[in-house]
Amino acid sequence: WPLAIQRERQVGTIWRGGAIPSSSRATWSDGVAEVFQSHSASSSTTSPSASGRCLYLATVTRIDPMGTTGLDGVRQRPLTVIGAATSAGAYGPGQEQAPDYLRAHGLAEALVGTSRPVHDAGNVATFVHRPDPEHPQAANVEQVREAALSVAAAVSNAYTRGEDVLVLGGDCTIELGTVAGALADGSSVGLIYIDLDGDLNTPATGDGVLDWMGLAHILGVDGVEPRLADMGPRSPLLPPLAVYLLAADLLTGPERRVVQQLDIRHEPIAVVRTDLDAVLDRLLAWASEFDRILIHVDIDVLHYPDFP
Repeated sequence: WPLAIQRERQVGTIWRGGAIPSSSRATWSDGVAEVFQSHSASSSTTSPSASGRCLYLATVTRIDPMGTTGLDGVRQRPLTVIGAATSAGAYGPGQEQAPDYLRAHGLAEALVGTSRPVHDAGNVATFVHRPDPEHPQAANVEQVREAALSVAAAVSNAYTRGEDVLVLGGDCTIELGTVAGALADGSSVGLIYIDLDGDLNTPATGDGVLDWMGLAHILGVDGVEPRLADMGPRSPLLPPLAVYLLAADLLTGPERRVVQQLDIRHEPIAVVRTDLDAVLDRLLAWASEFDRILIHVDIDVLHYPDFP
């Protein structure tokens, strides 16, 4: 666990402007390669609707010109860890334990090993999943909204202090709060979404579980729940050109249509594994257009049967 988290944090180090030095490129490349080379081919046949879908790590990092701070500047910038202990949008209880589980199994020690100042802000959202028969198409929608707003406030405050942010959780709807918080100061934001599930379902096309509808609400796809889509400083939170999908190989039929209709960039996992350098070139070129990059990492990409 600590090693995987550390590598995924390194993946979030991107620079804008000028050539990327070979040592920096290796940090990015090695981290991504490790994530995807660990993925099992057997996961492609696994149902995406299995209970307990994801253990989620969201890494938020700011893009800096190398001439301004360099790699040393990135390493010296404080990192705030925010726990989103909620399973409101999940299939059942359990995923709310993810932040504390990660802490208990060496997260702090792994982050301290990166030689940058680290502050753990604790958990800002706490909710345990419960059945919600009154909202069969968007279960626990109010609790999902409240959790996302709490995350947004914590992320925004950290950015105001000039810090980077690592958001921990097990329910992918917390990405709504991460994006909203990153947008609060007016920065342009790009979102790299590393997830076997695209999370592009809506209440009309899904099964009532909001966990795999988060990205649809970020993009304001037709049919999404307004209480979630309109919770940030603008609606939709992001345009399609600001999203880059990696490894979303378990898309449903409606999700595939959304990707096609919105022309969302997507790198299938087979391409990532066989032509990583070209994928990185495309990612870096795309990322250079934004002030800030967010990286959503669902560790189902490591091995779906063990980490759904």
